[in-house]
Amino acid sequence: MQKFTTFLGSFLAIAFLVGLATTLTRSSMIGFFDVLPVYILMGAAIFMMVYEAFFDKK
Repeated sequence: MQKFTTFLGSFLAIAFLVGLATTLTRSSMIGFFDVLPVYILMGAAIFMMVYEAFFDKK
């Protein structure tokens, strides 16, 4: 049961972060290179979240 809740929570957080990052690209005034730092930070946050949730077992 704990694996399922960890997976569900991670999936919902990833969906929120990806939705937040892609919302910025919908504007015609904002170019790809303006949003590139946001994509990099979101990728790092998602990687750290998944690593901590599934791989960091001490």
